[in-house]
Amino acid sequence: MSKTKAGGSTKNGRDSKGQRLGLKLFGGQVVRTGQIILRQRGTRYKAGNNTFTSKDQTIHASQDGQVAFRQRKARNYAGKPVVRTYVDVVDVVS
Repeated sequence: MSKTKAGGSTKNGRDSKGQRLGLKLFGGQVVRTGQIILRQRGTRYKAGNNTFTSKDQTIHASQDGQVAFRQRKARNYAGKPVVRTYVDVVDVVS
């Protein structure tokens, strides 16, 4: 009779890597064309002026400039008022 339990395999010995989501550039920072501004799942932030959304809802800059955020009031599908945040790229005045 053994005095220790048999050393079998474990069922919970794995974990996935983080997806590195979130803001990559903040308001006021300079951005180049095509650079990633924000990585997200879903559309928490919407693409505004001079930005575009890729297939996985990542927001990119479509021209050189400065990152800016703005909020707008809107209504959702049920008519409830909500605040939406848009990401813009504005021209840098130098």
